[in-house]
Amino acid sequence: MIADVRKHLDRVPFVPLIIRTSDGHEYSVPTVDHTKISPRGHRVVVFTEEDATAVLGPLHSNSIIDQQLDGE
Repeated sequence: MIADVRKHLDRVPFVPLIIRTSDGHEYSVPTVDHTKISPRGHRVVVFTEEDATAVLGPLHSNSIIDQQLDGE
């Protein structure tokens, strides 16, 4: 799943996305700057608009949802 997140982050142009976890939480990634992948590639860190962070592991990240902007 982390490889899929990396592919989405590398897309040009970037398309905002949501990462959904196994417990049903959804984490919005409106820009590339709102997320980072750990150096070893084992975790995804999502930075929220409220200046909080969520550290997501590969086992609990279930899906990626593209958020196309209106009119695209």
